[in-house]
Amino acid sequence: MTALSGGPRANIRQVAAVAGVSHMTVSRVLNEHPSIAPATRERVLEVMRELNYRPNSAARALASRKSNRIGVVVDSVIEFGPASTLRAIEDAAHDRGYTVSTVALSADRSVTAHDALVNLMSIGIDALCLITPRTSSIDLLREVSSGIPTLVVKAEPEEDFFTVSVDQRMGAALATQHLIDLGHREILHLAGPLDWLDARGRERAWRECLERAGLRAREPVVGDWTSDSGYAFGGSMDPTVTAVFAANDRMALGLMHALHERGIRVPQDVSVIGFDDVTDARHFLPPLTTVRQDFRALGTLSVATLLAELEGGDVPHRTLIEPELVLRASAAPPHTAAPQAARGLPRGDVNGNIDAHDEL
Repeated sequence: MTALSGGPRANIRQVAAVAGVSHMTVSRVLNEHPSIAPATRERVLEVMRELNYRPNSAARALASRKSNRIGVVVDSVIEFGPASTLRAIEDAAHDRGYTVSTVALSADRSVTAHDALVNLMSIGIDALCLITPRTSSIDLLREVSSGIPTLVVKAEPEEDFFTVSVDQRMGAALATQHLIDLGHREILHLAGPLDWLDARGRERAWRECLERAGLRAREPVVGDWTSDSGYAFGGSMDPTVTAVFAANDRMALGLMHALHERGIRVPQDVSVIGFDDVTDARHFLPPLTTVRQDFRALGTLSVATLLAELEGGDVPHRTLIEPELVLRASAAPPHTAAPQAARGLPRGDVNGNIDAHDEL
C-alpha cells in the first residue's frame, strides 16, 4: 500500500474504503468508541498510518468539546413532514437537557449541506441530524467528514449514518390495501415529487401492493405536495378511477375540492386516502382517511439514538416506526351508480366554496 504523500491528503472515506469498513466505523475509531472490536480498531489505525491520514484537528477539537447541543440540517423546512420532524427533535432534545441549532438548506441550493455542516461545527455540536427529503442533500453530506455521531431521518438504510424514520412503505401499503379490501380495482396514485425519498417509497409500495393483488398499476400522477396540484389533477381525473391514494393530505384536499366542483361525490363515487394526518384532516368534507405519522416518537427516537452513540451504548443502525391508518369517511366500497355530475346535482359556487348541507 502506498501512502498518499505529496498529493491531496487522504480523507476519512478513503481510509474506510481501504480498511473495508464504513465511514461511521472510522469515526468511531477516531473518537475511541468502546463498541469497536480490537481487531477492527487496529486495522483502521494501520490504514491511517499507511495512508498518512491526519484528522482535521480543528474539527476534532470542536467535536470533543461537549456543548450539549445537537446540530440539525433541514431541507424544505416549510413542508409538513420536515417541519413536524424538526419540532419533535427540538422537544425531545430539550427533555434530555440539549439545545438544538438548526441550519435550513436554501431552495436554490445557495446554502448546501457542506455549508450547513461548517456553520454548525464552528459553533460546536455534539451530534448531527439531517432531515432531508432529497438524495442530493445526503450525497453532499457524504463528502464531508464531521467526526461526530450523525443520523439521517430517512426510511432506507445508510451505510455511513444512523437512520430513523416512519416506515413510508408500510404506510402506503396500509392505504392501498385498505382500498383493495373495500373492493376497488382502479386505484390511482397522486404522488409527491419523486426526487423526494418519502414520495418514492410511497409510490413503490403502492405499485407493489397492486401487483401482489393482480391489479393494474396506472402511471402515477406527480404533484408538488400542494393542494393546488391536487386540485389541478382533480379537474381532469379519468372517470373510470374509483379510488385515489394521495401522497399527502394537502393534495388530497385539493383533489376533493375539484371533484366536488365536478359533482363527483367522495366517497360515493371516488374514495380518497391521504398521508400525514395533518391537524385539520378530520375537518375535511368528508373527514379524510389518512396515514398518521408519529412525529413525536420520531423525534424521541432520533435524539435517543444520537445520545446513546455519544455515551458508547449499543445503537441500532436503522430503526423504523410503524405508521397508523386512520379510518374516516372519505373511503368506502365502490359505488356503481352514475356519478353526481351526470345527474346534474349541485356543484358548489364559483369560488369553490362547499356548502356543508350539500351531499358530497
